[in-house]
Amino acid sequence: MAFANSWQMFKTSAAVLKSRKELAVFPVLSGAASVVVTISFVVPIIASGIWDKSSNTTYVLFGLMYLVSAFVTIFFNAALISQANIALQGGDPSVAGGLRAAGARWPQILLWAAISATVSQAVRYLQDRVPFLGTILAAIAGTAWQVITFLVLPKIVLEDRTVVAAVKDSSAALKRTWGENLVGNAGLGLFGVLLALPGVLVIVAGFVLFGASAGAALAVIALGIAWIIASAVVVSAVSGIYQTALYRFSADGNVPVAFATADLSQSFRRRR
Repeated sequence: MAFANSWQMFKTSAAVLKSRKELAVFPVLSGAASVVVTISFVVPIIASGIWDKSSNTTYVLFGLMYLVSAFVTIFFNAALISQANIALQGGDPSVAGGLRAAGARWPQILLWAAISATVSQAVRYLQDRVPFLGTILAAIAGTAWQVITFLVLPKIVLEDRTVVAAVKDSSAALKRTWGENLVGNAGLGLFGVLLALPGVLVIVAGFVLFGASAGAALAVIALGIAWIIASAVVVSAVSGIYQTALYRFSADGNVPVAFATADLSQSFRRRR
């Protein structure tokens, strides 16, 4: 039943995206900026010859790259949330408006990126250092962090809250509810995998074709990669819309018009 509700949320969020295609621009910009950031750090590291050296400089550079990448991702997610909120309220979203909204909150976004990057690295460290059990503990810790901080970014962007206040508000919202937004997030992730699956199959088919025609194989593989990228853009935009809709419902109890046929109460079911 929970995943049936998640499917409804996915379809409703996708319908909003279809009517407001400009919201898909933010994941595209995020992906492009992330590639630029990665190249900007990795190329100099390789060129300088410190790639294979376990020096403090190497760790600092990779840590800085991770922080900048986190900032870029969160910045464009913030921009998406700001415009998804406008779209859900019947307004006219724009890419420029989203960039301005995220830019106005850049100090909080930078701090939140630093915290998020640190937690992600800690979870990854736990997973790498403790075989098997570490993977389980990392999954539990990562999931718990996702639940507690689910509303942090909307709080920062839409209410201009500090990071500390946003975390407190988000955790307080969790305490008032069953936190079932996790099931919704898991459902969106599953639908994202299913959406990307045809692209994976096309890529496999492309490798199979290499024996017959390298040119045709490369074209098929490129098509599969394009499908996967497009799927990632759609899922990212849909996730932002879904998160914003749940924020609006949790903040004032009002269901956005676009979600009138969806049961948001199943995503934030009150404790009894």
